[in-house]
Amino acid sequence: MFKDKIVVITGASSGIGAEIAKQLAEKGAIPILTARSLEKLQKVSTKLSGAHEIFQLDVTSTEQVFKVMNQIVQKYGKIDILINNAGFGIFDRFVDASIEDIEEMMDVNYMGMVRCTKAVLPIMLKQKNGHIINIASVAGKLATAKASGYSASKFAVIGFSNGLRHELNGTSVYVSTLNPGPIDTPFFDRADPSGHYVEQVKWLMLSPEKVAKEVLKMMIDKKHEKTIPSLANIGVKLYHLFPKIFDKWIAKQMNRK
Repeated sequence: MFKDKIVVITGASSGIGAEIAKQLAEKGAIPILTARSLEKLQKVSTKLSGAHEIFQLDVTSTEQVFKVMNQIVQKYGKIDILINNAGFGIFDRFVDASIEDIEEMMDVNYMGMVRCTKAVLPIMLKQKNGHIINIASVAGKLATAKASGYSASKFAVIGFSNGLRHELNGTSVYVSTLNPGPIDTPFFDRADPSGHYVEQVKWLMLSPEKVAKEVLKMMIDKKHEKTIPSLANIGVKLYHLFPKIFDKWIAKQMNRK
């Protein structure tokens, strides 16, 4: 299944992106790691076994995105799977949040995914095969206090993914969305420098290894969407069924972060 598959991963210099690359390399795939920091990519590269490659890439640059994707195709002749993983969050009350931070989250988390998908999709349609996996978030299914800007960017990822999936119906190009809950990665160094949110959700946190395994599983079963952990998935479904009941409780809990 994974042997010699060309898998492009954005945001691969740490966290789940780096872990996905590690697990893919172990299974014989050829992960192509991309991120803004070349130095961090090089450190991850030293820990990988098997064939792989790194490219410095800023997903907020349309020109750079198309250039890098074209370089990959020129070298390998194809892109089998694109994993749109680059993203970050800043947790703050909207009244205190800066417009610049909100714009940057939307530019990286949503538009970064749009740019990469725009560059890769024609290649996949031409080769009549491909899989785009977008890493969204539980925050894209259930918005909470102090995460309005971040949640909006992830809601956008899910909406885009659903619409694109419908457009590609009948082709051999698939679109999947993974919505993980909080993950124990450097994400929170910027999202929650105080550590208050991490303290609240520590019991629910996923490991990068667990999330990466779910991504690899998605490559096999091509499931449209999955929310993890299962407890978060249940919570999202209950909230959508009984929003008034859960609104006050969620607001009270999440305002503590």
